[in-house]
Amino acid sequence: MIDAEQIEEWIKSGLACERVEVQGDGHHFEAVIVSAQFRGKTRVQRHQLVYGALGDRMRAEVHALSMRTLTPEESDE
Repeated sequence: MIDAEQIEEWIKSGLACERVEVQGDGHHFEAVIVSAQFRGKTRVQRHQLVYGALGDRMRAEVHALSMRTLTPEESDE
């Protein structure tokens, strides 16, 4: 079974992040991801960056992931 720490590590290994926090019950997960790479991107584009970091794991291992994707400036607000 997948745990939140694994998802955090997968995101961090594929995306430069200032902060990643993932919580979940093994089936449904919620993440807060702060990255400078989100600057100038729409919410959909930000999510696509995270999906890219997760790669095939998003389809095969992670079934439900809700995300808050923020730039460092947005996280300070």
